[in-house]
Amino acid sequence: MFSLNPQSPVPLVAQIVDGFRLIIQDGSMRPGSKAPSIRQFAHAHEVSVFTVVDAYDRLVAQGYFASRPHSGFFVKHRPATATEIPGQSPNFSFDSMWYLRRIFENRALKMKPGCGWLPGDWLFQEGVRRSLRTLATDNVDLGGYGEPKGYPPLRQLVRDLLSEQEIAVSSEQVLLTHGSSQAMDLVARRLVRPGDAVLVDDPGYPNLLFSLRFLGARLIGVPRTPSGYDLVALEQRVIEHRPKVFFTQPRLQSPTGSVAQLAHLHRVMQLADKYDFLVVENDIYADLDPEPRPSLASLDQLNRVIYISSFSKTISPNIRVGYLAANPELLEDLAQLKMISGLTSSEFSERLAYGALIDGRWRKHIKGVRERLAKAHENAAKRLINIGFKIFTEPKAGIFLWAHHPDLANATELAYKAVEQDILLGPGNLFSPELQSSPLLRFNVAFCDDDAVFTFLEKNIP
Repeated sequence: MFSLNPQSPVPLVAQIVDGFRLIIQDGSMRPGSKAPSIRQFAHAHEVSVFTVVDAYDRLVAQGYFASRPHSGFFVKHRPATATEIPGQSPNFSFDSMWYLRRIFENRALKMKPGCGWLPGDWLFQEGVRRSLRTLATDNVDLGGYGEPKGYPPLRQLVRDLLSEQEIAVSSEQVLLTHGSSQAMDLVARRLVRPGDAVLVDDPGYPNLLFSLRFLGARLIGVPRTPSGYDLVALEQRVIEHRPKVFFTQPRLQSPTGSVAQLAHLHRVMQLADKYDFLVVENDIYADLDPEPRPSLASLDQLNRVIYISSFSKTISPNIRVGYLAANPELLEDLAQLKMISGLTSSEFSERLAYGALIDGRWRKHIKGVRERLAKAHENAAKRLINIGFKIFTEPKAGIFLWAHHPDLANATELAYKAVEQDILLGPGNLFSPELQSSPLLRFNVAFCDDDAVFTFLEKNIP
């Protein structure tokens, strides 16, 4: 098949990926043929099972392998006319979500320090129940579709909430969506074409990265720092690649928890104006931030910025209500695209969210969540530091801590071991634009209250 060189400076994972890509591209492995099992390959080449798992994950993500439950990995059919984009896969498929489904989003696991949501008892359950009871007594029309842009009273409320953040919009500039994920998907499909250079946070938001790869974008990572962005690297990448758009999360970013300073926001907008690209601001954790801060949208007033947020993180993930705000012309295009791809969003869910938001206890609930998160941050950081972890930054707000242990080389290996102990971890490669191996882990502080998690970490880090 092919051989590996342990002495090579090229990591073994990359050697495995490149080896399979070559024999698939030259026809030595035909579409539909079965790849060696993970354990077979590991035994034959005398490498770690976790190294092979990491390589096979990447081959699935790049569209070379397909994973079939209980059957193994098979070579995917790749059209002969496809034009390869260096470093990317134009035939990227939803099989890349295999990793998310199998490990990262496994809600069945008992302990979830790597997940991306708040515990159920942290959410506004009582407000949702009260809103649901109100809806049950209202004469809600269930026989038709809702407004294309979404439930008008909720759009007006979003307008008012944005005004509090010094973002001046009309309700006609607000589009309600099926969560922030649909909002980002609509924007990506409207703005991005195969081969386009797109700036993204590095590390960044996995669902967005998967979506952009599927569209054939060339992902250009902008390194995050504890204070925001590596501004030198940002400018170099802008000059070299001339991106069409920058997808970024300035505030309480996932996975790092970092908050971009005001000077960094100004620099992003200066570069956007000078080099003519748009900026998509993902601000889904704004409600969790106890500090009033400027946003890219407040600096730009939706000239070049498209603003995205959601109520899923604080009301309930299950109601799936998000929104975006943009300049009028672009907003109309996105509304049309929303109609084409899925007609309207759920007016029932939007009414449910609206009822919760106008509940008199909503702001008190948010204040309580912020206070719980601040305590959880303090406790989680202390426990991680006590067992040798280095924290990227300590925001004391939001959901996440981004950390590594000096003795841990590959967090993916640890994540697979954790699954066997009923623990879900967030390995760093999942957040990498290049799916690179990483020693870093994302910790959700709201789920870091179980002693078993830290006992596992202590026992399994060399």
